Amino acid sequence: MQQRERAHHPSGLAANAELSRSASTLVNRNVTVGGRRTSMRLEPMMWEALQQICARESKTLNELVTEIDRQRSESSLTAAIRVYLLRYFRAAATDEGHRLAGHGSPGRHLPV
Repeated sequence: MQQRERAHHPSGLAANAELSRSASTLVNRNVTVGGRRTSMRLEPMMWEALQQICARESKTLNELVTEIDRQRSESSLTAAIRVYLLRYFRAAATDEGHRLAGHGSPGRHLPV
C-alpha cells in the first residue's frame, strides 16, 4: 500500500498518527559531558526530571550528565540517563522517601 493510500485506510491513520507522535516526542538538546559537547534526544518528561534533580542536588545539567556518564554501564548515555532517573525516583518512592517528602502512608503500596 502506498503512503497516501495508507493515510486513508483506517489502520493507516492510526499508524501515521503513531509515527507523528513518536517522531515529535523526543527533544534534542546539547549538553557538555566531561568537557565535550554532545547532543541528546530525550522525552520532555525526562528533561523535566533531570532539571528537577539538578535543582534538588544543586548541580548544573552538564555536571549531572557528566556524573551519570562516568558511572554508566548501559550501552548509551541516553539509556544510562533513563536508568538513573528511574533509580533516583524509585529511591524516593520508598516508605522512607515518602516520609521525608511528607506524603503517602508508610506501608501503603499501589497494586503491581
